[in-house]
Amino acid sequence: MALKTTEVEAKGGRSRHRSLGLSDEQALRIYEVMRLARAVDERMWLINRQGRAPFVISCQGQEGAQVGTAAALRPGSDWVAPYYRDAGVILWFGMTARDQMLSFFARREDPNSAGRQMPGHFGSRRLHILTGGSPVATQLLHAAGLALASKQRKEDAVTAVYFGEGSASQGDTHEAMNFAGIHKLGLIFVCENNGYAISVPQSRQMAIQDLADRAAGYGFPGVVVDGNDVLACYEVTRQAVERARRGEGPTLIEAKTYRFTAHSSDDDDKRYRQPDESHPDRRQPGGDPVAARRGVGARLQATEGGCCHGRLLRRGERQPG
Repeated sequence: MALKTTEVEAKGGRSRHRSLGLSDEQALRIYEVMRLARAVDERMWLINRQGRAPFVISCQGQEGAQVGTAAALRPGSDWVAPYYRDAGVILWFGMTARDQMLSFFARREDPNSAGRQMPGHFGSRRLHILTGGSPVATQLLHAAGLALASKQRKEDAVTAVYFGEGSASQGDTHEAMNFAGIHKLGLIFVCENNGYAISVPQSRQMAIQDLADRAAGYGFPGVVVDGNDVLACYEVTRQAVERARRGEGPTLIEAKTYRFTAHSSDDDDKRYRQPDESHPDRRQPGGDPVAARRGVGARLQATEGGCCHGRLLRRGERQPG
């Protein structure tokens, strides 16, 4: 179980990341990728509202869960099967802001699908990003197959598959978790629980408070973590990765987070959200995962030199995780 924010801060203070085994450089990289994911997403919304691009589906509010979990993996060796909001995951694994924009504008140079797919449909064999499709939860079955292949080949590779809590209502989710539990696959299920399956609240999706409780029925651990706390997400994922590499099987991580925007640019969330509900977590300490790390990022940037965007440019366009 991850330590709560206050407990880890007491353990590590301003150097909380160091208490988790992260260097200053690694901690700054985590902040940079979260900030970049947010900046690209905000730009996409502006372009969409100008009528220059038809569709955007947002990662805003969920960057901590995405980058925190991805940071515990090994890009180039491990695999990820993202879902459509996972800009933070694919940026950590080596995609760039330019790659995202090429997909957003459906350009031929789009590395995901040469502009044939909708935005948010990521895929790169070179970067170990499993190609996803529009039907939700199908990536869980694909990820289970990939994890089985890694086991049969005796590869020291872990696969992480991402999905929203709405996907947990699909039969594919049950089949993937049941299969992974039986065969003790090196597979990490990461549920980014933002409270809504488009417009349907969690209370209408399941009769339990924590999706992670379901893991016991498949014979592996389930962990609930604050999805707005990037370092807590890193900690629980690191533990799950270590467990998977030891051959002890999968883990279900439920990252409780919040979707800051409507489901997509075609959605009007005012029809199902109460007026006082909009962005409640942003008003709480640590509610916005990017803002929560801004102070730490500024201190580390002062030490390392330069702003995060400048550092990203200096490092080159394609970034290793």
